[in-house]
Amino acid sequence: MEIRPIRTDDDHAEAVREIARLWQAEAGSPDADRLAVLATLVDVYETRRWPTAALSPIEMIRHAMEDQGRTQQDLAALLGGSRSRASEVLSGRRPLSVWMIHALHQAWGIPAEALTAPYAVSPRPGKARAGAAG
Repeated sequence: MEIRPIRTDDDHAEAVREIARLWQAEAGSPDADRLAVLATLVDVYETRRWPTAALSPIEMIRHAMEDQGRTQQDLAALLGGSRSRASEVLSGRRPLSVWMIHALHQAWGIPAEALTAPYAVSPRPGKARAGAAG
């Protein structure tokens, strides 16, 4: 693999494969230097692509939607076809379930860790509910 900026998810996947191949490189070797450079490039790409530290799980979903050109209708289809369920998730009235987190991770590539952080859930009208991510 030629070392170059990581601009796409395909570039990222290729770099991660190369890192795995180089993982046991001997310290001080050209392969170890290559590993260090690739690891830095991957870290920068992942931080920019999935800014987990600064975003709540709902903000992370919105970020992924914007970044991937997805709509609320796409989210509804992923979460079982209910537009109201997607709306409740995005408005913070419905907490993410383990199933939803898994679906978002698998289908949209959102890191599961970014979706499991605690966040405030507003009670739905007529329901008293304290919440956190599932």
